[in-house]
Parts: sequence; C-alpha cells; structure tokens
Amino acid sequence: MYTKHMTRGIFVAGNDSALSRAIEAETIKRVEHFAAAYIPNRLSGAQAAPKNASAANNARLLLDWNPGSPISARALVLAAENRLDKIDEAILVCSPPSIRRRASELPLADIEILINDHIKGWFFLIKEIAAVFSSRSRGTLALVYSDTNAGSGKDDSADLLGPSSLASFCALSQGLLAAAHNEPYSSVGFVNYDAGNEENFASFMFKCLDEGNRRSNGKLHRFGKFHFFK
Repeated sequence: MYTKHMTRGIFVAGNDSALSRAIEAETIKRVEHFAAAYIPNRLSGAQAAPKNASAANNARLLLDWNPGSPISARALVLAAENRLDKIDEAILVCSPPSIRRRASELPLADIEILINDHIKGWFFLIKEIAAVFSSRSRGTLALVYSDTNAGSGKDDSADLLGPSSLASFCALSQGLLAAAHNEPYSSVGFVNYDAGNEENFASFMFKCLDEGNRRSNGKLHRFGKFHFFK
C-alpha cells in the first residue's frame, strides 16, 4: 500500500503508449492528481493508442502541447506548475509509434513531423524543465524509454521513423546523465528491455524514484534482459 501525497507534483510527458499508461497506473498509487501531456499522433498511418478507461482518467490533468514549438514547451511547464503548485518529478516517456515505409516512399510531411514533434520537442521541453529545476535547485528529471528490439523480417519494410526518434532521445539522455552531477537537480534514466512487461517496469521505476537515493543521480537503470547482439 502507498500513502498518497497531495503535495508531490508529478508531471508525465511523451508518447501515448502502453509504457506511458503503465507509468500513469503507478503514478495514481502515489498522488491524487498528476499533470500529463502527450505528443499528438500526426504521423500518417500511425495507429491511435487504445483509450484506457482507468482511474488515471480522473487523476490526470491533461495539458495541451505542441512539441515542435519552444513557446508551447514553456507554456506547458508553466501550466503544469500552476496545476500542481510545483513539479517535483518530470517523467519523460519516449515510446514512438512505428511507421514502416520504404525509404523512397517516406512522406515529406512525416519527415517534418518526426523532426519537429519527436526530436526537437524533447530538446525544447527539457530546456524548460531544467530551467525550472535549476531556479529552485531541486527536482528530478526521469528519462524513460524502451529498447525492445521490435525489428522486422527481411521481407518487411523497416521502421525508419520510430528508431530515429528513439536514438535521438537516447543520445540526449546520455548527455544529460553524464552532466547530472554538475546540476542542482537530479537526472536519472530508465530503460525497459522487456516488451509486454511495462507494468512491472513502471513499478521498478517508481520504486527507484520513491527511494530518492542521491547515488542514483546520473545513473541509467536497466530493466529486463539486455542483449548485446541484436
């Protein structure tokens, strides 16, 4: 059992996915309300995530976000602070949709959306969160993603968009974690290697966050079996 905190401000942002929904389910075990914002599903052919009729719907304070706009990123962080009073933990969840196309068939609009929403958007948002945490000299930035090696057979079209977004997020996360000890706030990473086990991964992630161990600052926590050769 968890004691819910009225004053613990948790902000969840990223892709609407099984991973983010599992994180939401763990979040509402700890707080009455949390703020959330999700990247719009604007890629052609992307499958809409199933609607989850769970208790998170009542606890979630859903905020608007245009990821490709730095102004929207600033407004989003301010809105989250206003709704929560303060942000203690910002949980960024990168689990991009899979769009399988041949390189010659990539829609130009999808390339623009990939760069604006799924790459630039993370930089804009992290800049604003870091500014808030730095001004208060406290806060935890949690960088979360899955590496489940969801490849395709040799006769299938490769997913050229999702892995590109994920690779950018991973590189950004590595840089933030490497510099974490020079910042007045904490940065910690979580990667899931166990596809289909998002619930246990989310529980593992929050166990680490609940402990609030300063030795975790700058650390990438791995969950599931990691394969060196894919």
